[in-house]
Amino acid sequence: MNKPFAAVFDKAGIAVGDELPILTKAPITRTTLAYFCGASNDHNPLHVDIDAAKAAGMEDVFVHGMLNMAYVGQMLTQWLPQQYLRCFEVKFGAIVHLGDELSCKGVIDERFEQAGEDCVRIRLSVHNQHDELKLTGEAVMALPNSKPE
Repeated sequence: MNKPFAAVFDKAGIAVGDELPILTKAPITRTTLAYFCGASNDHNPLHVDIDAAKAAGMEDVFVHGMLNMAYVGQMLTQWLPQQYLRCFEVKFGAIVHLGDELSCKGVIDERFEQAGEDCVRIRLSVHNQHDELKLTGEAVMALPNSKPE
Protein backbone atom coordinates (compact mmCIF):
# COMPACT_ATOMS: atom_id res chain seq x y z
CA MET A 1 0.00 0.00 0.00
CA ASN A 2 1.51 3.34 -1.03
CA LYS A 3 -1.17 5.96 -0.46
CA PRO A 4 -1.38 8.93 1.91
CA PHE A 5 -3.16 7.48 4.93
CA ALA A 6 -3.99 10.97 6.18
CA ALA A 7 -6.20 11.54 3.13
CA VAL A 8 -8.39 8.51 3.85
CA PHE A 9 -7.47 7.19 7.27
CA ASP A 10 -8.42 3.63 8.12
CA LYS A 11 -6.30 2.50 11.04
CA ALA A 12 -7.74 -1.00 10.80
CA GLY A 13 -6.21 -1.27 7.32
CA ILE A 14 -2.67 -0.40 8.42
CA ALA A 15 -0.43 -3.45 8.50
CA VAL A 16 3.21 -4.44 8.87
CA GLY A 17 4.91 -4.01 5.50
CA ASP A 18 2.82 -1.04 4.42
CA GLU A 19 4.84 1.83 2.93
CA LEU A 20 4.36 5.49 3.68
CA PRO A 21 4.14 7.77 0.65
CA ILE A 22 7.71 8.46 -0.52
CA LEU A 23 8.88 12.06 -0.24
CA THR A 24 11.37 13.05 -2.95
CA LYS A 25 13.06 16.42 -2.65
CA ALA A 26 14.47 18.60 -5.43
CA PRO A 27 18.25 18.51 -5.92
CA ILE A 28 20.03 20.27 -3.07
CA THR A 29 21.58 23.62 -3.97
CA ARG A 30 23.85 26.10 -2.22
CA THR A 31 20.75 28.19 -1.62
CA THR A 32 19.09 25.24 0.15
CA LEU A 33 22.11 25.00 2.46
CA ALA A 34 22.18 28.74 3.13
CA TYR A 35 18.48 28.74 4.03
CA PHE A 36 18.95 25.73 6.30
CA CYS A 37 21.88 27.45 8.06
CA GLY A 38 19.57 30.32 8.95
CA ALA A 39 16.60 28.16 9.87
CA SER A 40 18.59 25.78 12.07
CA ASN A 41 21.14 28.29 13.39
CA ASP A 42 23.84 25.81 12.31
CA HIS A 43 26.40 28.02 10.59
CA ASN A 44 29.19 25.46 10.33
CA PRO A 45 31.31 26.76 7.42
CA LEU A 46 31.77 23.24 6.04
CA HIS A 47 28.19 23.50 4.78
CA VAL A 48 28.42 26.89 3.05
CA ASP A 49 32.07 27.93 2.58
CA ILE A 50 33.89 26.05 -0.15
CA ASP A 51 37.29 27.23 1.13
CA ALA A 52 36.59 25.83 4.59
CA ALA A 53 35.36 22.57 3.08
CA LYS A 54 38.49 22.23 0.92
CA ALA A 55 40.72 23.02 3.91
CA ALA A 56 39.03 20.07 5.67
CA GLY A 57 39.83 17.78 2.73
CA MET A 58 36.45 17.87 1.02
CA GLU A 59 35.90 18.68 -2.67
CA ASP A 60 33.03 21.05 -1.89
CA VAL A 61 30.54 21.92 0.82
CA PHE A 62 28.17 19.17 1.91
CA VAL A 63 24.70 18.91 3.38
CA HIS A 64 23.86 19.18 7.08
CA GLY A 65 22.85 15.79 8.44
CA MET A 66 19.97 17.46 10.21
CA LEU A 67 18.55 18.63 6.86
CA ASN A 68 18.18 14.97 5.86
CA MET A 69 16.44 14.30 9.17
CA ALA A 70 14.17 17.31 8.63
CA TYR A 71 13.11 15.89 5.26
CA VAL A 72 12.24 12.56 6.93
CA GLY A 73 10.26 14.46 9.55
CA GLN A 74 8.38 16.18 6.75
CA MET A 75 7.53 12.79 5.23
CA LEU A 76 6.23 11.53 8.58
CA THR A 77 4.10 14.58 9.26
CA GLN A 78 2.63 14.53 5.77
CA TRP A 79 1.40 11.02 6.60
CA LEU A 80 0.04 11.90 10.06
CA PRO A 81 0.11 15.23 11.91
CA GLN A 82 3.02 15.93 14.26
CA GLN A 83 0.93 15.37 17.40
CA TYR A 84 0.98 11.62 16.67
CA LEU A 85 4.79 11.39 16.59
CA ARG A 86 6.08 9.60 19.71
CA CYS A 87 9.72 8.82 18.88
CA PHE A 88 12.03 9.75 16.01
CA GLU A 89 15.69 8.78 15.76
CA VAL A 90 18.15 8.40 12.91
CA LYS A 91 21.69 7.36 12.08
CA PHE A 92 23.58 9.33 9.46
CA GLY A 93 25.19 6.89 7.07
CA ALA A 94 26.93 8.87 4.33
CA ILE A 95 27.60 12.42 3.26
CA VAL A 96 24.95 14.07 1.11
CA HIS A 97 26.38 16.29 -1.63
CA LEU A 98 25.19 19.30 -3.57
CA GLY A 99 22.90 18.16 -6.37
CA ASP A 100 21.71 15.05 -4.54
CA GLU A 101 18.00 14.38 -4.91
CA LEU A 102 16.85 12.64 -1.74
CA SER A 103 13.99 10.17 -1.43
CA CYS A 104 12.64 9.54 2.06
CA LYS A 105 11.00 6.19 2.67
CA GLY A 106 9.13 4.62 5.56
CA VAL A 107 7.93 1.04 6.05
CA ILE A 108 5.78 -0.13 8.94
CA ASP A 109 7.76 -2.75 10.84
CA GLU A 110 5.52 -3.32 13.85
CA ARG A 111 2.11 -2.48 15.21
CA PHE A 112 1.75 -2.48 19.00
CA GLU A 113 0.12 -0.85 21.99
CA GLN A 114 2.08 1.64 24.09
CA ALA A 115 0.72 3.70 26.98
CA GLY A 116 -2.83 2.84 25.90
CA GLU A 117 -2.28 3.98 22.30
CA ASP A 118 -2.35 1.95 19.09
CA CYS A 119 1.11 2.62 17.59
CA VAL A 120 3.29 1.70 14.64
CA ARG A 121 7.07 1.48 14.42
CA ILE A 122 8.30 2.79 11.09
CA ARG A 123 11.66 1.88 9.55
CA LEU A 124 13.11 4.95 7.85
CA SER A 125 15.64 5.40 5.07
CA VAL A 126 16.91 8.10 2.76
CA HIS A 127 18.54 7.35 -0.58
CA ASN A 128 19.91 9.68 -3.23
CA GLN A 129 19.22 9.49 -6.97
CA HIS A 130 21.95 6.81 -7.31
CA ASP A 131 20.21 4.66 -4.67
CA GLU A 132 23.02 5.29 -2.19
CA LEU A 133 21.83 4.95 1.41
CA LYS A 134 22.34 8.22 3.29
CA LEU A 135 20.32 7.79 6.49
CA THR A 136 18.49 5.10 8.43
CA GLY A 137 16.29 5.28 11.49
CA GLU A 138 12.96 4.62 13.04
CA ALA A 139 9.93 6.46 14.28
CA VAL A 140 6.99 5.53 16.45
CA MET A 141 3.66 7.12 15.67
CA ALA A 142 0.34 6.73 17.45
CA LEU A 143 -2.60 5.98 15.21
CA PRO A 144 -5.51 8.39 15.62
CA ASN A 145 -8.94 7.08 16.46
CA SER A 146 -10.48 8.99 13.58
CA LYS A 147 -9.57 10.80 10.40
CA PRO A 148 -6.89 13.46 11.12
CA GLU A 149 -7.86 17.08 10.70
